[in-house]
Amino acid sequence: MKIAFYDTHSYDKESFAKANEKFGYTIDFFDFKLSERTAGAAKGFQAVCVFVNDVVNAEVIRILKEENVKLIILRCAGFNNVDLKAAYDAGMKVLRVPAYSPYAVAEHAVAMLLSLTRHIPQAYLRTKTGNFTLEGLTGRDLHGLTAGVFGTGKIGRIMAELLSGFGMDIILYDPYPDTKWASSKGFRYVDVPSIFKESDVLSFHCPLTEQTRHIVNHDTMKTMKSDAILINTGRGALIDSKALVHALKHNHIGGAALDVYEEESKYFFNDWSANVITDDVLARLMTFPNVLITSHQAFLTNNALANIADVSLGNVKAFESGAELVNEVKPV
Repeated sequence: MKIAFYDTHSYDKESFAKANEKFGYTIDFFDFKLSERTAGAAKGFQAVCVFVNDVVNAEVIRILKEENVKLIILRCAGFNNVDLKAAYDAGMKVLRVPAYSPYAVAEHAVAMLLSLTRHIPQAYLRTKTGNFTLEGLTGRDLHGLTAGVFGTGKIGRIMAELLSGFGMDIILYDPYPDTKWASSKGFRYVDVPSIFKESDVLSFHCPLTEQTRHIVNHDTMKTMKSDAILINTGRGALIDSKALVHALKHNHIGGAALDVYEEESKYFFNDWSANVITDDVLARLMTFPNVLITSHQAFLTNNALANIADVSLGNVKAFESGAELVNEVKPV
């Protein structure tokens, strides 16, 4: 089987080339993203492999079908960028990697929290220039604070347990609560209003759905503590970015650590250091001293990359051999 890989970088090529030694597929790596303009590049391939910022809408799927593509492989857990109904109607299978390294994402979220609350980026930049003053670097203990974890899948559960290790009181929200696990850890589930109101730190680990889109908005942030910290390593559109700028400007919340951004596809994974960032909301967020942004790198560990490659190519093998497609996603 021939597979066209879209939106690839050096780490993708390295991990998939190594994993493919066991499978022997013909792989072409494209640097450009999948879109209406680039879907034709899949001509002659039976499968495409895409990432979070590739566009897999109805028009793209129509073009892929014309090129006889049979399979869409997501090398990620989320699938909100795929028109599942269009794929289903076109007879295409869509397979994902449901869990590659939940520890990678949770640990990055903790790293961002510590960096933000203890002003590590500012301290690092100061000492690099020989400035060893401590003015403006006062942080606060996490011990004794309340941490809210929004979404208790694999990543959310690990995040809750890591934060519990700091001596934080853990509250949770999930529409499908795992009460047995929570009670065994001494955690408690609360409703949506309560998790916003009670949390000193609120971390998001849920999928992007119609119910969760802009769950962080003007109204919910107004109910938060004025020194509360938001962490998002899930999907960018969980947060209304314009509302976040407003909340930060008016001191409605204490800060934000963001590994994702709702309009990230143009900028993240690319070098814009010599160009003008024309997204006014992103540019404004980057000016706040109490905002820490990383470019969707929470997944980026050797462990996760190896798992992503193994599961992705394993999905191809399952499709090719007619085995059960345990990682298939279908329209609801």
